[in-house]
Amino acid sequence: MSSASSGLSADLSSLRAYIGLGSNLDDPVAQVKHAIAALAGLPQSRLLRQSRLYASPPLGPLDQPDYVNAVVELETSLTPVQLLVALQGIEQAQGRVRTRHWGERIIDLDLLLYADLQMDSAALQLPHPGMATRAFVLRPLAELSPDLTIPGQGDLSVLLAARAADRCDPLKQEQEIA
Repeated sequence: MSSASSGLSADLSSLRAYIGLGSNLDDPVAQVKHAIAALAGLPQSRLLRQSRLYASPPLGPLDQPDYVNAVVELETSLTPVQLLVALQGIEQAQGRVRTRHWGERIIDLDLLLYADLQMDSAALQLPHPGMATRAFVLRPLAELSPDLTIPGQGDLSVLLAARAADRCDPLKQEQEIA
């Protein structure tokens, strides 16, 4: 087993993780930007890049507002589970309340990828199990790393092409400022 696939590395600071962000309540643009700022402040981590913000329809119940989504790339020496706990802490600090499956939310942070690690535990699945079918994840991810191969799921460009008809539009700059 390679060091990356086992989740171990001689140089943990070089491990890359991708985080998906989404919000559709209480000024979603501000919520996503607040979460990005919190991600930039995580210990043992460095925010490398962030995608533009995107608008997309809800994945679940349709009686909720559209989402604002983004993806960020982190360099981190936190373990995947430590990073997940930190993401959940950011969600809680921003007031996330889980009311219904795929329902509206102030903020949602998903650990999409952690190096090339594949993991399936009760606490965490990597890569994120639904990411290959979600344009609101694939489009911003492709903005950051267009040549990425998602372990166990395939080339990002192929996955994105399969979602070409799904609505996920970059916000105009004035929408991001508002």
